[in-house]
Amino acid sequence: MARKIDIVDGRKALDAVRAAEAAGAKPQRTDLATAVRYLLQLLDEKAPGNSVEVRVPPFGAVQVIQGPRHTRGTPPNVVEMDAATWIAVSTGAERWADAASGGRIHASGTRADLSDVLPVRP
Repeated sequence: MARKIDIVDGRKALDAVRAAEAAGAKPQRTDLATAVRYLLQLLDEKAPGNSVEVRVPPFGAVQVIQGPRHTRGTPPNVVEMDAATWIAVSTGAERWADAASGGRIHASGTRADLSDVLPVRP
């Protein structure tokens, strides 16, 4: 199992990403990776399970939401998005429906709508 990201480190990375974006700069890759993984960790804590795989390449993926367990091959319920979109929807800066209708979230499967579990509270 991956090492758990400490709340202080996760919030610090998230603040660094937000500050860089507010300044019109590209966030440091390490800050971006830590922020994405921290928010995925919070989602896993909020909605544990194995029925939906949430992917934020290249930084991380997590299986969440109670339901049928997936063990091999491509899961039937997959959600994928870039890091900026994940940070926006997981923190509440953007609504799930808006990002999905804008084509920035690729979701397949009957359980692939995360609007009931987002935002997480960093």
